Amino acid sequence: MSVGFHYYETTQQSLTLQWVDKKESAHFLGKALAMKSFASLLAFGGIWLLMDWFDVSYKTTYLLAGGIGFLVTVLLYFGFPTYEQPHVQTKKIVLKKNYALYYVLTFLSGARRQIFMVFAGFMMVEKFGYSVGEISLLFGINYIFNLLFASKIGQWVGKIGERKALTFEYVGLIFVFVGYALVETAELAAALYVIDHMFFALAIAIKTYFQKIADQKDIAATASVSFTINHIAAVIIPVLLGMVWLYSSTLVFMIGAGFAVCSLVASQLIPLVPTESKPFRFSNKVSTD
Repeated sequence: MSVGFHYYETTQQSLTLQWVDKKESAHFLGKALAMKSFASLLAFGGIWLLMDWFDVSYKTTYLLAGGIGFLVTVLLYFGFPTYEQPHVQTKKIVLKKNYALYYVLTFLSGARRQIFMVFAGFMMVEKFGYSVGEISLLFGINYIFNLLFASKIGQWVGKIGERKALTFEYVGLIFVFVGYALVETAELAAALYVIDHMFFALAIAIKTYFQKIADQKDIAATASVSFTINHIAAVIIPVLLGMVWLYSSTLVFMIGAGFAVCSLVASQLIPLVPTESKPFRFSNKVSTD
Protein backbone atom coordinates (compact mmCIF):
# COMPACT_ATOMS: atom_id res chain seq x y z
CA MET A 1 0.00 0.00 0.00
CA SER A 2 2.81 2.39 0.91
CA VAL A 3 4.63 1.73 -2.38
CA GLY A 4 1.43 2.38 -4.34
CA PHE A 5 0.61 5.54 -2.40
CA HIS A 6 4.05 7.09 -2.83
CA TYR A 7 4.24 6.14 -6.50
CA TYR A 8 0.86 7.79 -7.06
CA GLU A 9 1.58 10.94 -5.03
CA THR A 10 4.95 11.54 -6.70
CA THR A 11 3.46 11.07 -10.17
CA GLN A 12 0.43 13.20 -9.38
CA GLN A 13 2.52 16.06 -8.00
CA SER A 14 5.00 16.08 -10.87
CA LEU A 15 2.31 15.93 -13.58
CA THR A 16 0.29 18.70 -11.94
CA LEU A 17 3.30 21.03 -11.85
CA GLN A 18 4.17 20.13 -15.46
CA TRP A 19 0.70 20.49 -16.98
CA VAL A 20 -0.93 23.35 -15.07
CA ASP A 21 -0.01 26.92 -15.96
CA LYS A 22 2.04 28.69 -13.27
CA LYS A 23 -0.55 31.47 -12.99
CA GLU A 24 -3.31 28.94 -12.26
CA SER A 25 -1.46 26.26 -10.28
CA ALA A 26 -2.17 27.58 -6.76
CA HIS A 27 -5.91 27.76 -7.44
CA PHE A 28 -5.86 24.36 -9.13
CA LEU A 29 -3.99 22.75 -6.22
CA GLY A 30 -6.57 24.24 -3.85
CA LYS A 31 -9.40 22.74 -5.91
CA ALA A 32 -7.58 19.39 -5.97
CA LEU A 33 -7.26 19.50 -2.17
CA ALA A 34 -10.99 20.20 -1.91
CA MET A 35 -11.69 17.17 -4.13
CA LYS A 36 -9.46 14.98 -1.97
CA SER A 37 -11.34 16.10 1.12
CA PHE A 38 -14.66 15.34 -0.58
CA ALA A 39 -13.41 11.85 -1.44
CA SER A 40 -12.18 11.39 2.14
CA LEU A 41 -15.61 12.36 3.46
CA LEU A 42 -17.28 9.86 1.13
CA ALA A 43 -14.89 7.09 2.18
CA PHE A 44 -15.17 8.06 5.83
CA GLY A 45 -18.96 8.05 5.69
CA GLY A 46 -19.04 4.82 3.71
CA ILE A 47 -16.86 2.97 6.20
CA TRP A 48 -18.95 4.27 9.08
CA LEU A 49 -22.18 3.11 7.44
CA LEU A 50 -20.79 -0.30 6.45
CA MET A 51 -19.16 -1.12 9.76
CA ASP A 52 -21.43 0.60 12.29
CA TRP A 53 -24.85 0.31 10.64
CA PHE A 54 -24.58 -2.82 8.51
CA ASP A 55 -21.99 -4.70 10.57
CA VAL A 56 -19.85 -5.46 7.51
CA SER A 57 -16.52 -7.18 8.27
CA TYR A 58 -13.08 -5.67 7.73
CA LYS A 59 -12.43 -8.20 4.97
CA THR A 60 -15.53 -7.27 3.01
CA THR A 61 -14.93 -3.54 3.53
CA TYR A 62 -11.40 -3.79 2.14
CA LEU A 63 -12.57 -5.95 -0.78
CA LEU A 64 -15.20 -3.35 -1.66
CA ALA A 65 -12.71 -0.49 -1.42
CA GLY A 66 -10.12 -2.32 -3.52
CA GLY A 67 -12.70 -3.42 -6.07
CA ILE A 68 -14.12 0.08 -6.49
CA GLY A 69 -10.59 1.49 -6.76
CA PHE A 70 -9.69 -1.04 -9.47
CA LEU A 71 -12.89 -0.33 -11.40
CA VAL A 72 -12.30 3.43 -11.29
CA THR A 73 -8.72 2.91 -12.51
CA VAL A 74 -9.95 0.91 -15.52
CA LEU A 75 -12.56 3.56 -16.33
CA LEU A 76 -9.95 6.32 -16.11
CA TYR A 77 -7.56 4.36 -18.34
CA PHE A 78 -10.09 4.04 -21.13
CA GLY A 79 -11.96 7.28 -20.52
CA PHE A 80 -9.08 9.76 -20.73
CA PRO A 81 -6.62 10.40 -23.57
CA THR A 82 -2.87 10.00 -23.35
CA TYR A 83 -1.42 13.44 -22.73
CA GLU A 84 1.73 14.57 -24.44
CA GLN A 85 4.56 15.53 -22.10
CA PRO A 86 5.44 19.22 -22.63
CA HIS A 87 9.04 18.58 -21.52
CA VAL A 88 11.06 15.35 -21.55
CA GLN A 89 11.87 14.64 -17.91
CA THR A 90 15.30 13.92 -16.46
CA LYS A 91 15.61 10.20 -15.72
CA LYS A 92 18.04 10.47 -12.80
CA ILE A 93 18.10 11.98 -9.32
CA VAL A 94 18.48 15.75 -9.43
CA LEU A 95 20.05 17.83 -6.64
CA LYS A 96 20.70 21.48 -7.42
CA LYS A 97 21.81 24.51 -5.39
CA ASN A 98 18.97 26.53 -6.93
CA TYR A 99 16.49 24.20 -5.20
CA ALA A 100 18.18 24.37 -1.78
CA LEU A 101 15.50 26.58 -0.21
CA TYR A 102 12.79 24.25 -1.54
CA TYR A 103 14.58 21.29 0.08
CA VAL A 104 14.76 23.13 3.42
CA LEU A 105 11.09 24.13 3.34
CA THR A 106 10.12 20.57 2.41
CA PHE A 107 12.09 19.09 5.32
CA LEU A 108 10.62 21.55 7.81
CA SER A 109 7.14 20.92 6.41
CA GLY A 110 7.65 17.18 6.94
CA ALA A 111 8.74 17.78 10.53
CA ARG A 112 5.69 19.96 11.21
CA ARG A 113 3.38 17.34 9.67
CA GLN A 114 4.77 14.62 11.91
CA ILE A 115 4.17 16.68 15.05
CA PHE A 116 0.57 17.17 13.95
CA MET A 117 -0.02 13.58 12.82
CA VAL A 118 1.71 11.85 15.73
CA PHE A 119 1.79 14.07 18.80
CA ALA A 120 -1.21 16.40 18.46
CA GLY A 121 -3.60 13.47 18.12
CA PHE A 122 -1.81 11.56 20.87
CA MET A 123 -2.18 14.55 23.19
CA MET A 124 -5.93 14.68 22.48
CA VAL A 125 -6.28 11.06 23.57
CA GLU A 126 -3.74 10.84 26.40
CA LYS A 127 -4.22 14.22 28.06
CA PHE A 128 -7.89 14.96 27.37
CA GLY A 129 -9.35 11.47 26.95
CA TYR A 130 -10.86 11.95 23.48
CA SER A 131 -12.61 8.83 22.17
CA VAL A 132 -12.22 7.29 18.70
CA GLY A 133 -15.56 8.83 17.73
CA GLU A 134 -14.55 12.30 18.91
CA ILE A 135 -11.23 12.17 17.05
CA SER A 136 -13.11 10.99 13.97
CA LEU A 137 -15.45 13.97 14.31
CA LEU A 138 -12.44 16.31 14.32
CA PHE A 139 -11.18 14.62 11.14
CA GLY A 140 -14.61 15.21 9.62
CA ILE A 141 -14.51 18.91 10.52
CA ASN A 142 -11.07 19.19 8.90
CA TYR A 143 -12.30 17.53 5.70
CA ILE A 144 -15.36 19.80 5.53
CA PHE A 145 -13.18 22.89 5.98
CA ASN A 146 -10.93 21.85 3.08
CA LEU A 147 -13.94 21.02 0.94
CA LEU A 148 -15.42 24.47 1.49
CA PHE A 149 -12.33 26.67 1.56
CA ALA A 150 -9.26 24.94 0.03
CA SER A 151 -10.03 26.26 -3.46
CA LYS A 152 -10.37 29.82 -2.15
CA ILE A 153 -7.14 29.44 -0.15
CA GLY A 154 -5.33 28.31 -3.30
CA GLN A 155 -6.70 31.31 -5.17
CA TRP A 156 -5.55 33.58 -2.32
CA VAL A 157 -2.04 32.08 -2.40
CA GLY A 158 -1.86 32.76 -6.13
CA LYS A 159 -2.93 36.36 -5.53
CA ILE A 160 -0.62 37.35 -2.64
CA GLY A 161 2.40 35.18 -3.50
CA GLU A 162 4.29 32.39 -1.81
CA ARG A 163 6.33 34.42 0.68
CA LYS A 164 3.33 36.19 2.21
CA ALA A 165 1.23 33.02 2.30
CA LEU A 166 3.93 31.00 4.05
CA THR A 167 4.65 33.88 6.44
CA PHE A 168 0.99 33.84 7.48
CA GLU A 169 1.06 30.05 7.89
CA TYR A 170 4.22 29.90 10.00
CA VAL A 171 3.31 32.81 12.28
CA GLY A 172 0.01 31.06 12.91
CA LEU A 173 1.76 27.74 13.55
CA ILE A 174 4.03 29.30 16.17
CA PHE A 175 0.95 30.30 18.15
CA VAL A 176 -0.69 26.90 17.57
CA PHE A 177 2.30 24.93 18.84
CA VAL A 178 2.76 27.17 21.85
CA GLY A 179 -0.96 26.71 22.45
CA TYR A 180 -0.54 22.92 22.33
CA ALA A 181 2.23 23.22 24.90
CA LEU A 182 0.15 25.26 27.33
CA VAL A 183 -3.46 24.14 26.73
CA GLU A 184 -5.39 22.79 29.70
CA THR A 185 -8.94 22.40 28.36
CA ALA A 186 -10.25 19.78 25.93
CA GLU A 187 -12.32 22.32 23.98
CA LEU A 188 -9.39 24.65 23.34
CA ALA A 189 -7.22 21.67 22.36
CA ALA A 190 -9.84 20.65 19.79
CA ALA A 191 -9.94 24.21 18.41
CA LEU A 192 -6.14 24.24 18.08
CA TYR A 193 -6.25 20.85 16.34
CA VAL A 194 -8.71 22.11 13.72
CA ILE A 195 -6.81 25.40 13.22
CA ASP A 196 -3.56 23.44 12.87
CA HIS A 197 -5.07 21.36 10.08
CA MET A 198 -6.44 24.45 8.35
CA PHE A 199 -2.91 25.75 7.85
CA PHE A 200 -2.00 22.64 5.80
CA ALA A 201 -3.75 24.10 2.76
CA LEU A 202 -1.21 26.93 2.69
CA ALA A 203 1.56 24.39 2.00
CA ILE A 204 0.38 24.73 -1.61
CA ALA A 205 2.75 27.72 -1.69
CA ILE A 206 5.82 25.46 -1.36
CA LYS A 207 4.80 23.53 -4.49
CA THR A 208 4.04 26.63 -6.53
CA TYR A 209 7.33 28.20 -5.42
CA PHE A 210 9.19 25.17 -6.78
CA GLN A 211 7.19 25.23 -10.02
CA LYS A 212 8.28 28.83 -10.61
CA ILE A 213 12.01 28.27 -9.97
CA ALA A 214 12.36 24.83 -11.57
CA ASP A 215 13.87 23.82 -14.85
CA GLN A 216 10.80 22.13 -16.36
CA LYS A 217 12.66 18.92 -17.14
CA ASP A 218 13.61 18.52 -13.44
CA ILE A 219 10.06 18.48 -12.05
CA ALA A 220 9.47 14.71 -11.96
CA ALA A 221 12.89 13.89 -10.52
CA THR A 222 12.67 16.62 -7.89
CA ALA A 223 9.19 15.46 -6.87
CA SER A 224 10.73 12.12 -5.88
CA VAL A 225 13.62 13.85 -4.09
CA SER A 226 11.17 16.02 -2.13
CA PHE A 227 9.30 12.93 -0.95
CA THR A 228 12.57 11.43 0.25
CA ILE A 229 13.46 14.63 2.13
CA ASN A 230 9.97 14.77 3.63
CA HIS A 231 10.33 11.19 4.83
CA ILE A 232 13.70 11.81 6.44
CA ALA A 233 11.71 13.97 8.83
CA ALA A 234 8.98 11.31 9.01
CA VAL A 235 11.48 8.70 10.18
CA ILE A 236 13.58 10.80 12.54
CA ILE A 237 11.12 13.19 14.20
CA PRO A 238 8.67 10.69 15.77
CA VAL A 239 11.50 8.62 17.25
CA LEU A 240 13.46 11.51 18.74
CA LEU A 241 10.46 13.49 19.94
CA GLY A 242 8.85 10.28 21.19
CA MET A 243 11.73 9.99 23.65
CA VAL A 244 11.30 13.67 24.56
CA TRP A 245 7.57 13.03 25.10
CA LEU A 246 8.38 10.55 27.86
CA TYR A 247 10.05 13.42 29.67
CA SER A 248 7.78 16.34 28.73
CA SER A 249 4.93 16.68 26.22
CA THR A 250 5.16 20.46 26.61
CA LEU A 251 8.75 20.41 25.37
CA VAL A 252 7.73 18.46 22.25
CA PHE A 253 5.36 21.23 21.17
CA MET A 254 7.85 23.97 22.05
CA ILE A 255 10.29 22.20 19.71
CA GLY A 256 7.48 22.25 17.14
CA ALA A 257 7.22 26.01 17.65
CA GLY A 258 10.99 26.13 17.02
CA PHE A 259 10.49 24.32 13.70
CA ALA A 260 7.81 26.88 12.82
CA VAL A 261 10.24 29.72 13.60
CA CYS A 262 12.87 28.08 11.34
CA SER A 263 10.25 27.75 8.60
CA LEU A 264 9.30 31.41 9.01
CA VAL A 265 12.93 32.49 8.66
CA ALA A 266 13.43 30.27 5.60
CA SER A 267 10.26 31.53 3.94
CA GLN A 268 11.60 35.10 4.03
CA LEU A 269 14.24 34.05 1.49
CA ILE A 270 11.55 33.50 -1.16
CA PRO A 271 11.47 36.37 -3.70
CA LEU A 272 8.22 38.24 -4.22
CA VAL A 273 8.38 36.97 -7.81
CA PRO A 274 10.33 33.67 -7.85
CA THR A 275 11.81 32.65 -11.20
CA GLU A 276 14.31 30.10 -12.43
CA SER A 277 16.97 32.84 -12.57
CA LYS A 278 15.96 34.25 -9.16
CA PRO A 279 15.26 31.35 -6.73
CA PHE A 280 16.38 33.28 -3.62
CA ARG A 281 15.45 36.72 -2.41
CA PHE A 282 18.99 38.03 -1.98
CA SER A 283 20.69 36.39 -4.96
CA ASN A 284 22.73 38.60 -7.26
CA LYS A 285 20.77 37.68 -10.37
CA VAL A 286 18.42 40.18 -11.96
CA SER A 287 14.83 40.08 -10.71
CA THR A 288 11.79 42.28 -10.28
CA ASP A 289 12.09 41.86 -6.48
